[in-house]
Amino acid sequence: MRRAGSKIVSRETLRGLLSEAKRFGRRVVFANGCFDTLHVGHVRYLTGAKREGDVLVVGVNADASVHRLKGPGRPILGQQARAELVAALRDVDYVVIFSEPTVETLLEELRPDVHAKGTASLPIASAFM
Repeated sequence: MRRAGSKIVSRETLRGLLSEAKRFGRRVVFANGCFDTLHVGHVRYLTGAKREGDVLVVGVNADASVHRLKGPGRPILGQQARAELVAALRDVDYVVIFSEPTVETLLEELRPDVHAKGTASLPIASAFM
């Protein structure tokens, strides 16, 4: 199993990794969230997301984004710590930190096959209709 730190990658690196995965016919699933206080619900969500494909990429909201979404005193853990906790999960293949207020730009950039959010998993074409 790969070390958690090696799973945290830049957007540029991730684009190349996903292009290669798709070239070999692997189905890419994207999940995202703040993961400020990692709990069993997060683990179940990511485990379910992994079942939707071959490669699971998790977008972790940057600190400023978490603060905007969750309010004063948040995040509790910094973005690097949250990314490392998520990356430590066996089902997670890659983690990328994003600073935009919503994930749409990152989805358009990465073009995963499936966007798993909470209990819903949508083929990416459906997510933008």
